[in-house]
Amino acid sequence: MSTIIKELDREYLHSTKDIDFKFYQNEKDFVVDEIPKEEFLGRGNYLILKVQKIELTTWDMIAIFAEYLAIPAQKIGYAGLKDKHATTTQYLSLETKYETLLKKFHHKQIKILSTTRHSHSIRMGDLKGNRFSINLYDVDVIDSGKIEKIARKIEKSGLPNYFGYQRFGRDAGSVEQAREMIKGELFIEDTKLKNFLVSVYQSYYFNEWLRERVMLSKERQSSEFVLLSGDVYIAKDGKLSTPKLIPTKEFAAKRLVPTGLLCGRDVFRAKYDAAEIEKRYDDEFLQEKGYRREALIYPSDIDCKYVKKETMLNLSFTLPKGSYATVFLESIAGKNYSAKDVKQDKNRKKR
Repeated sequence: MSTIIKELDREYLHSTKDIDFKFYQNEKDFVVDEIPKEEFLGRGNYLILKVQKIELTTWDMIAIFAEYLAIPAQKIGYAGLKDKHATTTQYLSLETKYETLLKKFHHKQIKILSTTRHSHSIRMGDLKGNRFSINLYDVDVIDSGKIEKIARKIEKSGLPNYFGYQRFGRDAGSVEQAREMIKGELFIEDTKLKNFLVSVYQSYYFNEWLRERVMLSKERQSSEFVLLSGDVYIAKDGKLSTPKLIPTKEFAAKRLVPTGLLCGRDVFRAKYDAAEIEKRYDDEFLQEKGYRREALIYPSDIDCKYVKKETMLNLSFTLPKGSYATVFLESIAGKNYSAKDVKQDKNRKKR
């Protein structure tokens, strides 16, 4: 495995470098709505809250509810973590005995939009995806057309499913810190921090692997992700397989999607040609559980609305769970973003 120096650039298949736009992660310009995995029954022993939060992390919001109800945070179920610098809608679950008390709940950054009931609590990962609505600024009419054209190409042929910059935390040294901890050169006592650093370690090498596979596709002058013998695929039902023949038709029909490795124990690994690349980003001695992650995801329900007088394009789209809207925007723009790139400029007029 290569030595970690810094987070590598994320490479994309369809981007052109002649499009420039700005976007800002704030409550007006970055809106995220969670899409539940299943319909709620409307009956049962659990109360489901549809909540909207502004300028809060999911953890912050859960802590506020826990303090208000005088219960441990672990008693509150949730499906995923949502951006802080945004307006986000997501679902929480609680025992129904708190329903009356919640009717008096009030917080300036949290709004309970609706309540229903369900047979069980919400668990991490219990969502289908997320719907995004993002305003892109400093976009002229010609670029708005280019942005939509590239977005449609990505919708058809897939988006490399990189972990976005958010995965690696605010500290640019988190990757190096993770490497030192894994090698035993750094002792971390805090369990939450340890888990975070393990995920950083796994995510970093997944991104490195994916970058090499994208570069290989570009070297072969392919506008689509090049498949290799021995790739591990995931089907819509979540089952993993390594077909003897490269499943070109199933891939084109989106019935099978190639996956990359999140290194660790007890995980399905690639074979043959695919293994030659994958092993460079593996760590078979990592004690934590390993996983497979889709190499590509397919944005859907893309909608573009251009506002000429504001030189603004509203781009709305749906992504499957675990993927990053900022990665989709990077792919369109042909550049990598960081937290400082999308921070609201204090001198910019608030909208």
